[in-house]
Amino acid sequence: MAPARLSGRTLLTARWVVGHRADPAGGRGGHELLADGEVVVEDDRVVFVGHGFSGEVARRLDFGNAMIAPGFVDLDALSDLDTTILGFDNQPAWKKGRVWPEDYLKAGPFEMLSEDDLVFQKRYAFASLLRNGITTALPIASLFYRAWGETRAEFEGAAAAAEDLGLRVYLGPAYRTGNQVLVGEGQIEPWFDEARGLESLAEALAFARAVDGTAGGLVRAMLAPDRIETCTPDLLTRTASAAREMDIPVRLHCCQSKIEYDMVVKLRGMSPPEWLESLGFFGAMTLLPHATWVSGVPGIDRPGRDLEIIRDHGATVVHCPLVSGRHGNVIRSFTRYREMGLNIAMGTDTAPPDMIMNMQVGIILARVMDGSTACRAEHYFDAATLNGADALRRPDLGRLAPGSKADLIVVDFDRPHIGQQIDPIQTLLLAGHGRDVRHVMVDGRWSMFDGVIPGVDEAADKRRAQAQFERLMALYPVRTWGHPPVEDIFSSAYPVVRGTA
Repeated sequence: MAPARLSGRTLLTARWVVGHRADPAGGRGGHELLADGEVVVEDDRVVFVGHGFSGEVARRLDFGNAMIAPGFVDLDALSDLDTTILGFDNQPAWKKGRVWPEDYLKAGPFEMLSEDDLVFQKRYAFASLLRNGITTALPIASLFYRAWGETRAEFEGAAAAAEDLGLRVYLGPAYRTGNQVLVGEGQIEPWFDEARGLESLAEALAFARAVDGTAGGLVRAMLAPDRIETCTPDLLTRTASAAREMDIPVRLHCCQSKIEYDMVVKLRGMSPPEWLESLGFFGAMTLLPHATWVSGVPGIDRPGRDLEIIRDHGATVVHCPLVSGRHGNVIRSFTRYREMGLNIAMGTDTAPPDMIMNMQVGIILARVMDGSTACRAEHYFDAATLNGADALRRPDLGRLAPGSKADLIVVDFDRPHIGQQIDPIQTLLLAGHGRDVRHVMVDGRWSMFDGVIPGVDEAADKRRAQAQFERLMALYPVRTWGHPPVEDIFSSAYPVVRGTA
């Protein structure tokens, strides 16, 4: 059952409130910190942020040494069992089951998980997002272990899970017209089946039209072509046209690896952003994870205006510093992107889906790139809130102000690991983590209160997820080059010694 909305006005207080300062000139404005602040919620809206509310309220909740803040907006939110972690110490990707070998493709790729497994994944992941203070999510999952693309049926299950748990989502099954295929040791080539991909697009469009605005507006639609190198021109132009017609976001993974970048240049004679521009792909809500490989960075010798193209078309770079950093990638640099006027929003894209950890890793990497004064805590907090809302054209999200949606989190600063406190945003980025989020409200309803999500058995779900993950790992030899045993694909930090029966 979905979380119940509280009746009447509720007044919330805490040591700190992240309010919103209006721009007298009519611009976006910005966050401000209210010491011993107040937030008043009525139905699905914030009606007051400040001090000394004089109206009648039905209830008062004081959270003490805590921070009430807008919930995080995650534009690339993990929604499956995270197979990227299998590549942490197991490289190269082509040798470790992350690229289909040609014989697996010819034999016929198959679904490695059941429909029930896939629906469970979404619910399990959505609960984890809420625990980490994410109130708006655009799910992302791997297609490596899928027969082709995601299905309407599993996303109908995802919509039901989001409504039941109380998570604001933009949903759309991923689709593609091609794939990377291993044709020899380390030799990766593109392979296309456009007819199949266009059928997947038609299914995604039917789902989008059916789901957009359901669950009282909690569930919205998006279009999710998988990765730029797996798409043909017709797929992308049809996607862009449909998105403009329906006024919904489009997310396309772009400029995320050297292999991808070089493949697009070879196939299309242009860089990924140049190709998208030539197709008229860019729209008002174009979201591009990860933008770590662009013209001018080491390893990309081709000159160009990749970042300028993205900026000039008003697209958003979805920055996922944790998953990128794990594999030695980094945007060059967060500070440069900001200063040139790019909108940079945040995604998690890996386990744990901890937005606070992502901000921490991001600011560390930014300072390694550009020096200790190049980037500040508020720049990343803006990226995780206001910038994500801007990318979706949702001025009612990512901030706490009269009229905004009542999507908020309460971060507990009495946790022993936090230690001494300074400014609350700086404290969060120095010592906090996702599990410091104790309460989550979405659309005026408590989706999590005191660490508890109604109807979720965290321990049982974790056991089920681990069992599913181990079944998935056991199938990796089928789609790994040379089909080695699973123990040759995945290494162990130290020798494993097992007892005898």
